[in-house]
Amino acid sequence: MKLTRDSIFFSLLLVAGIASSALAQAGGRAGRLYDPSTETTLKGTVEKVSRVAGYHGWSGTHLALRTEDRTYDVHVGPSEYLSKIGLNFSTGDQIEVTGSKVKLDGADALIARETKKQGKVFTLRDSQGFPRWSGGRRGN
Repeated sequence: MKLTRDSIFFSLLLVAGIASSALAQAGGRAGRLYDPSTETTLKGTVEKVSRVAGYHGWSGTHLALRTEDRTYDVHVGPSEYLSKIGLNFSTGDQIEVTGSKVKLDGADALIARETKKQGKVFTLRDSQGFPRWSGGRRGN
């Protein structure tokens, strides 16, 4: 089979399209890690609020959430997005978080899908863990 410039170009384009589709389905790092089968709901007190530097220059909000039996590292979402939807946290806040229990860098963590605070519900991700701040795109 003789390879022409056009057939090589088409092959590369096809491979790039397949790779792009696979990345889009993955939904970014948290989207790939979010496992609906490990979803749980925790109620507790916010012990600490942290902003952690993330990819592409944004910062993410993390919480140390104290429940009856232990403290969890909760990955809530990009700080700018949370501010935009009016969700902020302070030490001492009583909240309820539904999310996926995962291992991140060898430690237990919870990727938040929904947060309830003072009777108000904030949905951060869809049922498969894809973030609302991505505008429905599965690759962010």
